[in-house]
Amino acid sequence: MVSNPKIMTLERFIREQEEKFPSASGEFSNMLFALTLAAKLVWREVSKAGLVNILGTTDQVNVSGDILKKLDLFADETIYKTMFYSGNICAMASEESNGLIEIPKKCDSGKYVLLFDPLDGSSNIDANITIGTIFSIFKRVTPSGVGTLEDCLQTGYNQVAAGYIIYGTSTMFIYTTGNGVHGFTLDPSVGEFLLSNENIRIPSKGKMYSINEGNYNYWSPPIQRYIKYLKEIDNPSGRPYSLRYIGTMVGDVHRTLLYGGIFMYPADKKNPDGKLRLMYECNPMAFIVEQAGGKAINGKQRILDITPNSLHQQTPIFIGSSEDVTKCQEFLSSPE
Repeated sequence: MVSNPKIMTLERFIREQEEKFPSASGEFSNMLFALTLAAKLVWREVSKAGLVNILGTTDQVNVSGDILKKLDLFADETIYKTMFYSGNICAMASEESNGLIEIPKKCDSGKYVLLFDPLDGSSNIDANITIGTIFSIFKRVTPSGVGTLEDCLQTGYNQVAAGYIIYGTSTMFIYTTGNGVHGFTLDPSVGEFLLSNENIRIPSKGKMYSINEGNYNYWSPPIQRYIKYLKEIDNPSGRPYSLRYIGTMVGDVHRTLLYGGIFMYPADKKNPDGKLRLMYECNPMAFIVEQAGGKAINGKQRILDITPNSLHQQTPIFIGSSEDVTKCQEFLSSPE
C-alpha cells in the first residue's frame, strides 16, 4: 500500500511558517486566517449566485465610475467586516472605496495595512466566468493609532504579503509572504483550503499571450509590433503564440503563472495612464509573479519600484514569464 503525503491545510501551513520566526507575535498569522474566512464566505455566495437574489447590479457607483454588482458589494462588505475585527489592521482601502475605509476605534491599532480588490472581473459575474479577490498587505510606517494614507501609499517592494482567491472550476487561495508562492484548493466537503501547489514556479518562457486585442488600433506602434511578432511563424522561437484572454486579471494572470507566457494591459489612447490599479491589482500580482520567478513592468520600470501618489493610481502592466517580459521590453524601448 502506497502511503499518501500528509494533508496540509492552509491554517496549518501558516502556523508552520510562523514557527520559523521565534519572535513572531501571531498577529500576521491571525490576519491571514481572517482572510481565509472571508474567502470562504465570498465563495459560498459566488457558488450559489444563480440560485439566490445576488446577481445583477445595485444602484451604487464606485470610485471608477462603474456600477456596482451585488456580489461586488457583498464581497467588499464581507472582507471589511471580517478583517477589522481581527484586531491586526490599522488601515484598509478597497478598489470600491473613495478613500480609506473607516475602522472602529477599538480596532485601529494593528500593525498592518490591507488593500484589496474585493471581486476582480465583476463585469463577468452574470456570465458565470472566472472572478477573484486580490489582496496586498503592508506593515504600517506610522508609529501608532489610526492608519493614514502614508501607511497605504507604499512602494510595492515593501509588501509583506500578497495573494488572490480565484473562484473558478475550483476555488484556490494563492499567496506569498516573500518566501515562494503557494496554492491551496478549497475542499467544500470539509470546508478547508488544502495545499495543492507548493512553491509555484512560472516557466521562464511560455506559448501564450493575454491581452484585449480589440484595443489594437488604440495602442502605440511598439505594442502593435510586439503583438505582430508573437503571431509570426518562427519555429526556432516557439512562435506563433496562442491568444488566451478571459477579461479578468486574476484569471488571466493565474493561467500565466501556471503555464507561462505574458499578460498585458498597456496604456492606449483611451487610457493614457493605463487602466488597472497599481495598489489593488498590479502590485500584489507583481509580487506574486516575481516570487515565482517571473517579471512585471509598466513598460519603463519594474512595477514594484513605482512610487504611488494615490490609492486609485492606474498603470500599464506587462507581467509573466521572465523571457517573454524581457522580449516585450525590447519592443517597448524601440522608437515609435
